[in-house]
Amino acid sequence: MDGKNHEDDVVKAKTSSLSVYCYANPGQACPAQPSPTDSLHFFTSVTQLFKSILIISVPEMESLRFHDGNITDLIDSRILGLRSDITHSLQVHSSMVRRLFLERELEGHRGCVNAVAWNSEGSLLISGSDDTQINIWSYSSRKLLHSIETGHSTNIFCTKFVPETSDELVVSGAGDAEVRLFNLSRLSGRGLDENMITPSAIFQCHTRRVKKLAVEVGNPNVVWSASEDGTLRQHDFREGASCPPAGSSHQECRNILLDLRWGAKKSLADPPKQSLALKSCDLSFTRPHLLLVGGSDAFARLYDRRMLPPLSSSEKKLPPPPCVSYFCPMHLSDRGRSSIHLTHVAFSPNSEEVLLSYSGEHVYLMDVNPATGSSMRYTVGDITKLTSFAPILNGVELQQSFPRVCSNGSSKGHVAARLDKCRKLIQFAGKSLKGETSSYDGIEACNEVLDGHGHEIGPSLMLECLCIRAALLLKRKWKNDVHMAIRDCYRARKINSSSLKALLCMSEALFQQLGKHKEALDFAFAAQTLAPSDSEVLEKVENIKNLIAAAEAEKNKTTNGGSNSEPRSARLLSLSDILYRSEANSDASQDGPRSEREDSDYDEELELDFETALPEDEGRDIESNVLHGSLNLRIHRRDDANMETGRANGSCESPASSCQNDKAPYEPEAVTDMKQRYVGHCNVGTDIKQASFLGQRGEYIASGSDDGRWFIWEKRTGRLVKILHGDDAVVNCIQCHPFDCVVATSGIDNTIKIWTPSASVPSSVAGGAAGPETSDVLDAMENNQRRLSQSREAIFRPFEILERFRMHEFAEGSLHPFECTQS
Repeated sequence: MDGKNHEDDVVKAKTSSLSVYCYANPGQACPAQPSPTDSLHFFTSVTQLFKSILIISVPEMESLRFHDGNITDLIDSRILGLRSDITHSLQVHSSMVRRLFLERELEGHRGCVNAVAWNSEGSLLISGSDDTQINIWSYSSRKLLHSIETGHSTNIFCTKFVPETSDELVVSGAGDAEVRLFNLSRLSGRGLDENMITPSAIFQCHTRRVKKLAVEVGNPNVVWSASEDGTLRQHDFREGASCPPAGSSHQECRNILLDLRWGAKKSLADPPKQSLALKSCDLSFTRPHLLLVGGSDAFARLYDRRMLPPLSSSEKKLPPPPCVSYFCPMHLSDRGRSSIHLTHVAFSPNSEEVLLSYSGEHVYLMDVNPATGSSMRYTVGDITKLTSFAPILNGVELQQSFPRVCSNGSSKGHVAARLDKCRKLIQFAGKSLKGETSSYDGIEACNEVLDGHGHEIGPSLMLECLCIRAALLLKRKWKNDVHMAIRDCYRARKINSSSLKALLCMSEALFQQLGKHKEALDFAFAAQTLAPSDSEVLEKVENIKNLIAAAEAEKNKTTNGGSNSEPRSARLLSLSDILYRSEANSDASQDGPRSEREDSDYDEELELDFETALPEDEGRDIESNVLHGSLNLRIHRRDDANMETGRANGSCESPASSCQNDKAPYEPEAVTDMKQRYVGHCNVGTDIKQASFLGQRGEYIASGSDDGRWFIWEKRTGRLVKILHGDDAVVNCIQCHPFDCVVATSGIDNTIKIWTPSASVPSSVAGGAAGPETSDVLDAMENNQRRLSQSREAIFRPFEILERFRMHEFAEGSLHPFECTQS
């Protein structure tokens, strides 16, 4: 396949079907519109092409088909007119995803590219960078059309085309807390070097970095901005082209749609009382009145804009308005850790699901309406119920009904074949438990059975698969695998409350990995009653008893002996102390029990943001892995602003918690739990890392990673489909073309990568010539998991950079306001 001719063919392809036609016929020109003869030739060629893909010999797990159907059957249905949505199904199909390949690098920025977005027609791509420029690129020619000197003083974090403006209006948000609007028509007739234009509007009402912008389909007059100052503001271009800078004496910008300066929660049980630094927001495509936001705590929030109070100013902090729904995986809702926060939130294309990406954690999928999906809602009581032994739940035995095996009009033969496949997968997972194959492959096999065919298998198969997956998760020990294992044990006990395997797995999870010895002993005793002569069970019970006795003795010793600590005023703090002292106790164990620090009311914390500002002549010392540039720091007490406001009002309490003694006790809200988890990547280094739905049907999930790769999973099962090498350092942004199987990515490099299904050979997991070999995939994921599970001192590699700046220790109370931010 000639690369030049093939590349030209890709450029000419205007629809998904024509794209497939061009890939199948690299030696022929792509027609503008397919004739009937072309359609027949297209069908024949593509059928032969993808049949050749399907017969390739691959390992056992990789031979499993994906759940988006056989592409030849889909094309056949389209030719016969049996399905009207076939184009959507063909846009991002597994056969395409497995052929994704780096087609082009777009060069034109001089710094990290922090934002990319397509226009509604897919004909233009916009990007924003640390170089404070906005670039506009042509999709058809892959060339730079315009480069705008925005006038922002620091990094651009977000940029968008304003809808219904013929793509003439673009908007940007940056680290200087400003939102700027530009009219591209003013660049008409100018060359690329003549890129200075006056902003059509400048909004300076935010006080901290603007991290995300949102626009509404069909609305050319309004843009929304989410900032780390805790507010989401609504900018209406019809009401004015500017506003007073933050802090001005006459600042009366009444454009705050959502005030969350008292909105952050440490855990589900705690009332909101800290500022929620917003990191991301999204408007529903199908129901634009729905607004999703995420920030510096573990909870994403869904609001109905029609139910929010009138726009307000920043002069008075208001209690957070009630939201439609909270979203958070159950195991993250009770941590009380400031390190767990969201970096990106997004609606699915049909707005029925939301995707959450966490810093220091994984990517999670949830239902907007749990009643119609497979997600569940939980309360504070459900969290403890999950790890407490109870043979009876609400007076009813833990049983679960299952649908009939024959469903969806399937013939008995097809159902029997699928059940046989599930049994073989469970046998394969059992071999993984014995060490014959990797735990990862065994878990993937169980995921395929439970998430791909859970509605078809009976209770006995499901019980067996849940117990095997729980044991494999405990064996693998990736970040929070223990909590996924506990979920599986709980589900297994719903099927059979006397399941010995489920009881033993629960005991091991609580005892070995969470340190909840008393709860573990309850499950071990329950297992002992079922198998009183089992030596494994007896040994486990004795081990737990001995550990509990040792822990009690140590506790008594500590209580009687006391401890001497040096006075706070005389203690010198290193930068490490400042960064991490608030988590010194709560992160002592990755998944361990909550400490006294977490249960206390001690809210005085320090946080550090940092960013690198790279000059135009930046350089990289590849051998020593040194990044040359300037580093700015800003260190501040998290609750300084809260304390100052409290003093002014004669109180140190937030509006949400003031007069708490005079009111009824705080009643935590119900929260929507996860329904799928996507693992393998690493998200600790940047606060703008995206997780995206791919295609108009959103059947695949993609995320960037700190190892310079980006990952693609099947949405339904969480199965990893593809890893591609997308950056020398970190991939942050992933945006799929609105109609074609084309993906734009960006990160720390100053280029934008364009990916198309142009690889000569499909690969299920490996990146082919553009990525890691198959044997390296598991190593890459395990390295990422180690980084996620390490202490924050080890995770934050920028510490190594800080040392090069010879930062000196200083006494507490004499903090110097360095300037810096992490993107």
